[in-house]
Amino acid sequence: MSEDKTSGRPAAPEETAPLDLAEKGRRDGRVISLDRRLFMKFTAFGRCLDLHAAAKALAEDGAQGALYLDVNDPQGIGVMVAAEDPDYFVTNLRALFSHRPYADFVPKPELDMLGRTYSIGYEPDLEETLLERPLRKLLDPKHVWAIWYPLQRAKKFQTLPPEHQRKILAEHGTLAHRYAGHAADVRLACHGLDKNDNDFIVGLLGARLHPLSAIVQEMRKTEQTSQYLDSLGPFFVGKTVWQSAA
Repeated sequence: MSEDKTSGRPAAPEETAPLDLAEKGRRDGRVISLDRRLFMKFTAFGRCLDLHAAAKALAEDGAQGALYLDVNDPQGIGVMVAAEDPDYFVTNLRALFSHRPYADFVPKPELDMLGRTYSIGYEPDLEETLLERPLRKLLDPKHVWAIWYPLQRAKKFQTLPPEHQRKILAEHGTLAHRYAGHAADVRLACHGLDKNDNDFIVGLLGARLHPLSAIVQEMRKTEQTSQYLDSLGPFFVGKTVWQSAA
């Protein structure tokens, strides 16, 4: 706080502009904004002996999401649920997971993930980017296979010049473009939403598992993955057994 030199009293604090946390895009040369986003939470369980009951509970609750069979656990499942209001996760979803059949399952906290959709700043349709497209990918009946994983970016990435950062990120964009028709991706920010300090959550979705694995393999060669990631995973690999209506 500064001092009013004429009176010796502390000067009144200067007015600051209201904090703007809306997502930004660009249309027809002008900046657009939307203060809405989709939160998505992934939860994994073991010892699921009643798949039908697990799916029925999600459907009856009106959850928007998908239920997966865990490839690496014969009794394992994964649940990805989306909601615009994060209160849903500590009310409806909390209650659902606290009662049967989910109360009989064994949680796998190492696979817990929570993220939010975000914009980069050039998207011309923010509702499509933040709300509609991620749900469409998640609920697409053709996307029967999924790989979900968190990643933690090396802190030194933030010290790179902006043009170098854009070059690194464009490399991943090119990879996504080449796999169009074979795989779709959902990218979520999870800054401060993750106990392991991860930065992002990625979902790779498609009709076949091999292209999803091939993307991860090719990512190893990119500058971001090879030089600017501190951690990748753990990975959940699953096949869809239930999806809510699109």
